[in-house]
Amino acid sequence: MSDRTSAAAATTNGAVEATVEAYVATWNETDAARRQAGIARAWAARGTYRDPLMGSTGHGEIDAMLAAVQARFPGFVLKRTSKVDCHNDAVRFTWSLGPASGPSVVEGVDFGTLTPEGKLATIVGFIDKMPAA
Repeated sequence: MSDRTSAAAATTNGAVEATVEAYVATWNETDAARRQAGIARAWAARGTYRDPLMGSTGHGEIDAMLAAVQARFPGFVLKRTSKVDCHNDAVRFTWSLGPASGPSVVEGVDFGTLTPEGKLATIVGFIDKMPAA
């Protein structure tokens, strides 16, 4: 890889990292206005989220989904637990969800695609650890 290509990849990876960080922060933001601003930073207007338990399309539905998760798991924090891996328009990373000061309760991996502007177009989540129902 040339120095020019390496520099471009580093810049792209930094932008992707910022998008993923904004995405993760929205899961933890309980102030509706700040959460909605974070969603606008991270997501394309018609972005889609899907996992085995829930799905949403667009900023409004994503916001409602996050608010519902926060209501169901008060005090839980979503943390990214891996580096952000990306190439072309694809991204993946692992995460955990649990009490801020305790062990994780849910763990998984998210795979996503990005728009040419670097916003999330899709996230598809897989759950690797979840408590029994």
